[in-house]
Amino acid sequence: MSIRHGLLALLERGPRYGSQLRTEFESRTGSTWPLNVGQVYTTLARLERDGLVAPDGEDAAGHTLYAITDTGRAELRQWYERPVDRANPPRDELSIKLAMAVGAPGVDIRAVIQSQRHATIKAMQDYTRLKATALAAVESGQSRERDDVAWLLVLEQLIFQTEAEARWLDHCEARLVRLSLPADRRAGEAEPPQATAAETTAPTTTTRPPAARTRRG
Repeated sequence: MSIRHGLLALLERGPRYGSQLRTEFESRTGSTWPLNVGQVYTTLARLERDGLVAPDGEDAAGHTLYAITDTGRAELRQWYERPVDRANPPRDELSIKLAMAVGAPGVDIRAVIQSQRHATIKAMQDYTRLKATALAAVESGQSRERDDVAWLLVLEQLIFQTEAEARWLDHCEARLVRLSLPADRRAGEAEPPQATAAETTAPTTTTRPPAARTRRG
């Protein structure tokens, strides 16, 4: 669905042909999600079928141009206004890998986690360097500032995502360590020491010892 609406967003700026849409989509997102021409034209065919785009003649080189329709503009407005649905999250390869690695014969899941953490941190460092470059381009006011701003937002999302992934991997390793402890030790770590009934009901004021009261009598 992001490709579908991404193409509509680009077509709202004016008629375009397939290869042009692919180039602009990748430029706007920094080629984070590369497209092939087949994907673009397949998506355009579906958009045309649904009445969201329509052929709009040819350019000087003979490329078939597509233009967004009024229905397509209405669909695009709704997409911008509608929150992204998280009810059916996309499949995540890392989550599936760790789920399958639990109890798998001959698999050291902690080694899998450590290997992934190394790759995740490296990716985060790479994204951070790219962010510095994109930010410098935006602040310098270059002619492609709109694409640079869009790419900067994508990069920052990737940075936040990798940071969260690194924290989740730390949590997974800690969880596995805890689950590998004996049951009685886990219980001791899970619950703080409880006060005895006498301690919880004892008065807070200081009283004299019984012996002192006996001497008084």
